[in-house]
Amino acid sequence: MNTFNAYFAKELPRINGALDAVDLPGPVRPIARHILQAGGKRLRPLLTVLVARLCGYAANDIYRLAVTMEMLHAATLLHDDVLDSATHRRGEPAAHTLFDMSSVILAGDALLAQANAQIAAFGDTRLSLCFSEATSHTAAGEILEIAAKGKAETSATEYETIVRGKTAWLIRASCELGALRAKADAAHTEAAAGYGENLGMAFQVVDDALDCAPQSVTGKPSGGDVREGKMTLPLRLYRASLDKTEQAVFDKNFTDGLMTEDDVQAIVERLRNAGYDMQARDAANAYLEAAQAALRRLPDKPEREVLSTLCAYVSNREK
Repeated sequence: MNTFNAYFAKELPRINGALDAVDLPGPVRPIARHILQAGGKRLRPLLTVLVARLCGYAANDIYRLAVTMEMLHAATLLHDDVLDSATHRRGEPAAHTLFDMSSVILAGDALLAQANAQIAAFGDTRLSLCFSEATSHTAAGEILEIAAKGKAETSATEYETIVRGKTAWLIRASCELGALRAKADAAHTEAAAGYGENLGMAFQVVDDALDCAPQSVTGKPSGGDVREGKMTLPLRLYRASLDKTEQAVFDKNFTDGLMTEDDVQAIVERLRNAGYDMQARDAANAYLEAAQAALRRLPDKPEREVLSTLCAYVSNREK
């Protein structure tokens, strides 16, 4: 991870500088500043920069392109927190608890609009198409997740489709944008997209596994997905292990939102003791192997090693 950390330390000030330079209308700025300065890994813009450099692009306008993915991501977080009635984001109060809800929704829309404008300024329709597809697929994934809320019989295919839409597609697009800006050939662009999609799938599956970890490890209360009625992979494995009587009780409580805090913690403890969180990590590692295979089809340059170490980072995440 030293290679990744060194690269990240070098690029983070430039990425943050490009975010600070985003031109937003006055009323939008405090809300955008709140979400953009609340932390975050800046993974998506970093991926755009890494892939562009890997494919031979040296110009510094890549940072203005890269931050459009962080703007899109921030807009989805603003909207998600409203939809989920979340009180906190990254340890800070959720924006809609500090600003009125309508303003937060509109600020998310403004971030999307400005990101579109920055993409359009590059004059390459392929970039605009990539960004639009990422926006559409991310929204579709969120809609599917809302529809599946409280659905105990969510299938493996439904779960994968939700994850691909709400998380993986945006990470895929971040990589694809870098390749497109570098005018990489079709094979390298496809490989970059494949790497990003599989990395994104793994990232979300590991995130779902971390929901089972103690708060002392992650800094977040465990069992959030159970409380919110999200049938994640670890929870699907737990449900499948129950006998018919236990499963019927679980399904009713999960579907009707009747889980008490004692129920949630008991489920998380049983799930963790049975190792279903680790089984989910095994599934994530299969996606990471696919990401590494895609990466091997890209040029053998130092940036490829950094992208490879990102797979280890995702696999070993503890928060």
